[in-house]
Amino acid sequence: MNKVILMGRLTRDPEVRYTQTSNTLVASFALAVNRRFVRQGEERQADFFNVVAWGKQGEFCSKYFKKGQQVGVIGRLQTRTWDDDKGKHYITEVVAEETYFADSKRDGESSSAAFDNAFGSTMPGGMDADAGAGTDFEVSSADDLPF
Repeated sequence: MNKVILMGRLTRDPEVRYTQTSNTLVASFALAVNRRFVRQGEERQADFFNVVAWGKQGEFCSKYFKKGQQVGVIGRLQTRTWDDDKGKHYITEVVAEETYFADSKRDGESSSAAFDNAFGSTMPGGMDADAGAGTDFEVSSADDLPF
């Protein structure tokens, strides 16, 4: 069985593209997911997962998901490989089958600003944390963020 269930915060707004052959919408985004346990005296750790959503699911994600927002994703793991002039590339990603909002709008600073304050403007792996600046989704404190 290949089933993945994740709850985390988007590190950037979903990026939308269309396939060349069938013009199908594909939305991709990354989730920062807290690890379950924290070692005493250390900061909370998070893992970053690449997620892709196809068709109507991708349309929903691109329309309603914003950087800093906490969401739930149910899907499956998929690996891909491709060759180019730089060599062979491998990627493992989550293919979203179901997506959900995981928290509600609250008073306070916007989630994008809170995310940037907690982690800076550049995420691990070159992900740009400024991609969703100006979102109106809000969190109550830095404790709600993925670290």
